[in-house]
Order: sequence, then C-alpha cells, then structure tokens
Amino acid sequence: MKLRLHEVAKVVGAKNDITEFEDVDLSQIEFDSRNISEGDLFLPLKGQRDGHDFIETAFKNGALATFSEKVIEDHPFILVDNCLTAFQTLASYYIERSRVDVIAVTGSNGKTTTKDMIAQLLSTTYHTYKTQGNYNNEIGLPYTVLHMPDNTEKLVLEMGQDRLGDIKLLSEIAKPRIGVVTLVAEAHLEFFGNRDKIAEGKMQITDGMDSDGILIAPADTVINSYLPENQPTIRFGIDEDIFITELQESKDSLTFKTNFLEDSVFLPVTGKYNATNAMVAAYVAKLLMVADQDIYQAFRDLELTKNRTEWKKAANGADILSDVYNANPTAMKLILETFSSIPKNEGGRKLAVLADMKELGKASRALHESVLDSLSSESLDLLFFYGEDIKSLSNLAREKFSENQVFFFEKSDDKDDFESLSEAILNNLEKNDQILLKGSHSMNLADIVAILEKTK
Repeated sequence: MKLRLHEVAKVVGAKNDITEFEDVDLSQIEFDSRNISEGDLFLPLKGQRDGHDFIETAFKNGALATFSEKVIEDHPFILVDNCLTAFQTLASYYIERSRVDVIAVTGSNGKTTTKDMIAQLLSTTYHTYKTQGNYNNEIGLPYTVLHMPDNTEKLVLEMGQDRLGDIKLLSEIAKPRIGVVTLVAEAHLEFFGNRDKIAEGKMQITDGMDSDGILIAPADTVINSYLPENQPTIRFGIDEDIFITELQESKDSLTFKTNFLEDSVFLPVTGKYNATNAMVAAYVAKLLMVADQDIYQAFRDLELTKNRTEWKKAANGADILSDVYNANPTAMKLILETFSSIPKNEGGRKLAVLADMKELGKASRALHESVLDSLSSESLDLLFFYGEDIKSLSNLAREKFSENQVFFFEKSDDKDDFESLSEAILNNLEKNDQILLKGSHSMNLADIVAILEKTK
C-alpha cells in the first residue's frame, strides 16, 4: 500500500488538522490490533467490541497513525465521522489511483470458484491478485483492495450479498471493468423474500461500472428486467452469446468445448456447473487478451479454494465428495445430479448425507422438498438427512425409497443427533462406496468429513 498519512487524510476528508503530524509513509492498514506491524495505519471498527478500545495496543505494536471517530491524545490520528465509510472511500480512491483493472464476481453459487479460475487464467499474463478467503463483504473487499501488491495489474474481487444494496455498495467502491453474475438461486430468501429480489441485488454489480464496462450474466429470465440499458452485456447459456458444447464428465474431471475456443478444455474438477464457471472465466481471459494456450494450461493446473466441491478419501478407502461450504436448493440439486451421474465403484454403493439449507425463510420447507426430484432411487443406495427443515424431505424420500434406505437425524434448538449421525455413517460406509455430503456451513458437515478421513 503506497500511501502517505496526509494523502489518506485528504482523501477521507479528515475533520482534524492533520498537518500537526509528520507526513509519513504507511505500510498497511489493519483492523485487528494484533496484526499491526511497524509502519501500519490502524482502523478501529465497531463490532462485538469497539476497535477504539485497542488503539493503544495498536500503537504499542508499531502503528504510525490511526483512524478515529473521537479525538486521540498523544498519537497521530485521522478524525472521521465513520471509520468504515472512510476505509471504503480510501479503497475506492486507491483503485482509481493504481489504475488496476477490476473484475468483479457475484452469484448465488460458483462465485468463489469462478473468481479463482479467472485469477488463475489472468496470472499467466498479468500480475494478478484476488479476494482471499471469504473477504467479500463491506469490510473484506476494501481490505483486499488496500492489501493488493503494488505491482497488481488485474484485481479479481468476489462480492457477497446478504441484503439488498450490498452489491451496489461494493460495486461503487470497486468500479469494475468486467462484472460477472454466475447464478441467481434461492440463497438468503429469509432476507430477500423471493428470487426476483435476489436478482435485483445481484444485478447491482453494474452500479459502479463505466458505460464501456462489460457485464457477463446467465440467460435467466429473472434478471431481464434488471439488465442495464446501455451496458455491453454477454449472456451465457444454450444458444446464447457464449455456450458449452461436447461436455464429458467423469468422477474427478471435466472436458468441454465452447463456441469461442477452438480446442477442448480439460478441468481437474467434477460437476458440470464447474464447466459453466470455467467457460465464463475463459471468456473473461479472452476479453483481456490472454492467449488460448495459456487458458488451456491454466485450467489443467487449476487450484481452487478448499471446502467447495472436492473429492477426498475416507480412512477405510471410500470416496468422499465434500460440498459442505454452503447450500441452497439449486446447488443441492446440481451436486446430486453430478453425483448420481458418476458410475459407482466396482462392488460399491452411493450414500448421500444432506443437511439443512439455511436462510430460506418461510418457503424453507417447500424448497427443501423441491430437492426430491433430484434423489434418484436408481443411483442412490442410502440417504442420511440431518437437521430440522429437511425432515419433510426425509419423509417424502421414504415414499420413494425403501424404509431401510432412509435415515433422519435431528438438529434443532432442543436436540442435536450429530454423534448418532456420525456413528450411523461410519457403520454403513464401506471401502468401495462413494459418499456425498452437502449442507449449509453451520450444519458442520465438514466435521463429518474429518471424522471419515481419520476413522477406519
């Protein structure tokens, strides 16, 4: 971060006379006083604790100055009305000053994977930086911007959405040159009410874009009324601007072609939805003049953020398809479709562990039940349901499968059958089996994966 103290104060409109303090070079900006190093600027945010309580600690750890919403004695400070707003203003300024190209990615599913893919493709040709971990909100995005290496040419930012207006804020901070919407699904319905409102929020990714910026969005009619009138837009899907052909899917890889690349793309990941994510990433790379051969090679070397769709190995030899980071009905149906289409291991069966999908609001029961059509009695041998809202799906599954194929384990405010669930899975999983685990992160299915990996 190449910024000086007086420059920062001017950008955020400091309310105090900053010239009484020496104009110094600042190394980084940190909101956790424990991460402060020599030369840093401290950002005291208000959360469970008020960051202002840690200003003295920050200076003891080497801070040169701090933002503050109140006058500070004996230390250089930048007085502002709101530290978070000042942080966001500074990040937006830094993007403009550095002239970095921003590629923004949002979507109900696939945004992290697509972000990773775009960054990997662009890094073959440019100095590229991307959102780290889950830093995709009103704090994480400006933090990413202000922590990008000084030589960054392309910045790939993930944008998350919990409430209407979240993407608008992030887009106005980042001012993307290219905006990508991967999918509009039923995530966070508790806060949005319906998929139309989710689409409205996702399409706000264009709010910070210039008129010559490019939007890449799915051929989903739910977004049509939110398409900007004068924004160049590329739609993806069957018979659209860009589309997939000749898709071949195996247990741990995909091969496909597109209408804009001459050769086939090989991906060392499963799930045909990942072919769509890869196609979009490849198109972004093409727009930014990455050579085709670099695109093919980058996909062959692909490394994705962990805890997305990932094959692992149980201690007893069984294959685990772990997809435990988040869940909504669309994502659950897609992974079940993929899992069902993969051939069984010789002498093995297929087991599925499905847990509650959170934040679906009043429609939660019906949306859980909608997954029933994706439960193939021809492909799946045993089903384990875990949670509260998913119980009705479990009951419906008993009508489609035999009684001894379906197990339900409760997780509610009053009861948690986690240990019983773990024991039942361990007792039923055999060495030639394949097992899928899918549910919201808060259902802790990652702990089941860890148990399977360690227990013979």
